[in-house]
Amino acid sequence: MFGLIGHSTSFEDARKKAQELGYEHIAEGDLDVWCSAPPQLVEHVEVKSPTGKSIEGAYIDSCFVPEMLGRFKTARRKVLNAMELAQKKDINITALGGFTSIIFENFNLLQHQHVRNTTLDWERFTTGNTHTAWVICRQLEINAPLIGVDIKKARVAVVGATGDIGSAVCRWLSTRTGVAELLLVARQQKPLIELQKELKGGRIMPLEEALPEADVVVWVASMPKTMEIKVDTLKSPCLMIDGGYPKNLDSKLDGSGVHVLKGGIVQFCKDIGWNMMQLAEMDKPQREMFACFAEAMLLEFEECHTNFSWGRNNITLEKMDFIGKASVKHGFSTLNLQLQAALA
Repeated sequence: MFGLIGHSTSFEDARKKAQELGYEHIAEGDLDVWCSAPPQLVEHVEVKSPTGKSIEGAYIDSCFVPEMLGRFKTARRKVLNAMELAQKKDINITALGGFTSIIFENFNLLQHQHVRNTTLDWERFTTGNTHTAWVICRQLEINAPLIGVDIKKARVAVVGATGDIGSAVCRWLSTRTGVAELLLVARQQKPLIELQKELKGGRIMPLEEALPEADVVVWVASMPKTMEIKVDTLKSPCLMIDGGYPKNLDSKLDGSGVHVLKGGIVQFCKDIGWNMMQLAEMDKPQREMFACFAEAMLLEFEECHTNFSWGRNNITLEKMDFIGKASVKHGFSTLNLQLQAALA
């Protein structure tokens, strides 16, 4: 069995969902009540691959909401409790989705393996970052030509280049895709220099200088709410792949020649029959999902029960090859631009 750990996009949405599920005591509570609410296994699902293989899975709502991000201990507890529940349900491999993965990495939850009387078995969990990185790269390769961008001549800015997903995207684009030049953007200079040495190329640049030069911008770091981008300074055409979380690029960019694509999203070959993706505001919630969630399904399909994506900067090209082939084999495709919109 595979597991997915997720959360609502806001406190208001979480209360509405709890009301629908019949959790009245939680739905009517304030944020403090939600801070103490335990995780809930809210849905079981069966997924059948085009190969004919069927797997079962479960969705666990961590009862975390973004409004809790400023409460360090609460955020940490929410993720660990959800992981404990997944393990107690004897789920083989569980993906951390949305902020749960970010909290796990940024708060270094590897130091907290013991939750009450449970010792978490790290082998049962994955961040899903390998599949996310592969999907973002494929989205670039498929969609850039649709808007008239020649990949072999393209300058690609990777914002958040030194992170787990960002560094994997850089390795793939420089080795497998063969873009003309990578523009490396991140907050800290030392990791950027180390990445540049590893890639044997790429130009380290501040964001404000990289954006006007880029034919494609891959965002794997969330854009600050207060940040503004002047569309008239960007190239036309320009492909913006929003691979961060939460995805908010489309609300900030609305200009001729700039095409925003939600990065790290995949679509299954048929309706699944679940409700969980409505929480994530997917356009086609019966088929679309975060690539990190799909990684847990793929690992279950392949009977690869291990922490496939784990730790920072451990994503290899070989792992991306494996998960990419599995993704195609089992009926997943990348979310792409609508051709009519792309050519408008």
